[in-house]
Amino acid sequence: QVQLVESGGELVQAGGSLRLSCAASGRAFNNLAMGWFRQAAGRERDFVAAINWSGGTTRYSDSVRGRFTISRDNAKNTVFLQMNNLKPEDTGVYYCAALDYPEVETTSASQFGFWGPGTQVTVSS
Repeated sequence: QVQLVESGGELVQAGGSLRLSCAASGRAFNNLAMGWFRQAAGRERDFVAAINWSGGTTRYSDSVRGRFTISRDNAKNTVFLQMNNLKPEDTGVYYCAALDYPEVETTSASQFGFWGPGTQVTVSS
């Protein structure tokens, strides 16, 4: 089992920045690819970004590429999501997820086996 806890979500103005963190425990963190997903009210959970076990491979959705950066610190069992130039459409609950595999073989939410409770990000216009 993997336990995940997100932090860092808050209300921010459009154009601002936030850094989300996700602390992991319970399994060898450096055996897991990690991802961030978000869910706006009334919508499905969408892929945002993912990173492989070493941090050497990252993937992003088209809507955030160039604005968001995913990274990880394996010594601290933590994955981060740096979000810059935030837009109102970035509003939602952001979830950290772990893939039971070291490489990012998929960005499908259904394939990620472990999830955190989520953290709310609200971007005001």
